[in-house]
Amino acid sequence: MTEHLKGIAASNGIAIGKAFLMVEPDLTISKTAVENKEAEITRFHEAVNASKQELESIRARAEIDLGPENAAIFDAHILVLSDPDLLGAVEGKINDEAVNAEVALQETADLFITMFEQLDNEYMRERVADIRDVTKRVIARLLNVEIPNLGFINEEVIIIAEDLAPSDTAQLNRAFAKGFTTNMGGRTSHSAIMARSLEIPAVVGTKDATTVIKQGDVVIVDGDEGEIIINPSSDLIETYKAKRSEQQTEKKGLLLLKNKETITLDGIHVEVAANIGTPKDVVSALENGAEGIGLYRTEFLYMERDVLPTEEEQFQAYKQVLEQMFEKPVVVRTLDIGGDKQLPYLNLPEEMNPFLGLRAIRLCLEEQTIFKTQLRALLRASTFGNLKIMFPMIATLEEFREAKQLLEEEKKILQQEGIAISDHIEVGIMVEIPSTAILADQFAQEVDFFSVGTNDLIQYTMAVDRMNESVAHLYQPYHPAILRLVKMVIDAAHANNKWAGMCGEMAGDSVAIPLLIGLGLDEFSMSAPSMLKARKQINQLSQIEMKRLADTALSMQTSEQVKQFVKETLGI
Repeated sequence: MTEHLKGIAASNGIAIGKAFLMVEPDLTISKTAVENKEAEITRFHEAVNASKQELESIRARAEIDLGPENAAIFDAHILVLSDPDLLGAVEGKINDEAVNAEVALQETADLFITMFEQLDNEYMRERVADIRDVTKRVIARLLNVEIPNLGFINEEVIIIAEDLAPSDTAQLNRAFAKGFTTNMGGRTSHSAIMARSLEIPAVVGTKDATTVIKQGDVVIVDGDEGEIIINPSSDLIETYKAKRSEQQTEKKGLLLLKNKETITLDGIHVEVAANIGTPKDVVSALENGAEGIGLYRTEFLYMERDVLPTEEEQFQAYKQVLEQMFEKPVVVRTLDIGGDKQLPYLNLPEEMNPFLGLRAIRLCLEEQTIFKTQLRALLRASTFGNLKIMFPMIATLEEFREAKQLLEEEKKILQQEGIAISDHIEVGIMVEIPSTAILADQFAQEVDFFSVGTNDLIQYTMAVDRMNESVAHLYQPYHPAILRLVKMVIDAAHANNKWAGMCGEMAGDSVAIPLLIGLGLDEFSMSAPSMLKARKQINQLSQIEMKRLADTALSMQTSEQVKQFVKETLGI
């Protein structure tokens, strides 16, 4: 009997195969009293050291298969096993309570996990998976139990698991692991990120996949729709095989557009650019035909570390991207920390409403030493390519003026030091706050460009926490209020001979793209895998016709009306 499971679409594509149920080893532990505490502590450290060696081996393999950025996850795991607070707490428990090492470690790890889970920060909460992974590995060592090694799979399967730790995902052999689904996880979990890096279809967060799916069941993973189909009929299998074949054919066809310009049917050129987080992402951007970098998220330089990056480290990271992109434009967003992205080592005070608090440009203007270091690094790198600097979360003209003044001050200081700086650095802002969109005509007289950050603009306009599932229905990209704000920004830019781009999720949305063409958007920046599909769609649209479409949508009352209207009109 065919069954269906819904989950979160974590990695696109269709996978069909036999289920490989990842059976966790029995890691049941019981509390026992130890007489020789010193020997127990030694046993604990031996298990820790052996686990470190395992992780270093996995890291080396991950660097080959997944690249240095993803392999760096295991540096964090190894650091956990070197954390004096954790190790000291376990030793203290063994000494004070005379308990065995397994129990001392598990109870200590549980305290750390509880602490992380209570943080009002999705990124930090998802680091709980790292602690669980490391703890499980050490306890298995203490119990002399083998942890399943997915690298040993030698036939084509779909992995079914409670969750996939980074160390599990790193061992996946793409030749045999055709897809996976998990009970736990979200789109930003490590397993989801790695699935996208490996281009393996994946659905996460199904809640009970390991209960519903049995070993050897035939499973379809629909990573586009977030659906799992168990024991499908032969007709359904053929339907999905045809869909998969269409996707593969489409992917090959899209590659023909890699080096083409993005031009509408009536001859309007728009730019399709990539959003990146690290210099390594430039490879994928270029492979997918990026005409520029529309958003370089520099906060990744500051994360997964214990101290701020130096000016020289930042300079090298910016220089590397500019050189790789040659003369193509690179829009670098200055530090956007706060909200769901925290830097624990800054020890910033906890806020009641972090998304409305000291974040992004507000933090930079408050912590000017940090900001100036980044500005100096950017200015030094400016001669190595086509640099554009963008300030995030600007709410007032005063903020933009102060940020630009600091940039000019650092420019003068560097020039006095004899350091060359490009004469053609455009300075723009992200439009993420309704006040900025409404006052776009005033901003347009002072900025060089706008880039609409739709993720936050929608959140602030609709007063909806985009991470809160209870109000997720109010997160509406096609709402006429959002479209009107975007139009105000584009119109203000054009009236002042400036350009307007978009770097939020909406820029790569097939329903939104026709509307944005009609509104006159100049630049679409999105994740690299989405670019060629967007280019194909834009090449098939007429801006004149899309203007009529957008005008009608702007007069509508609801998001659903707009969505249905676009779909019915264009047959998408």
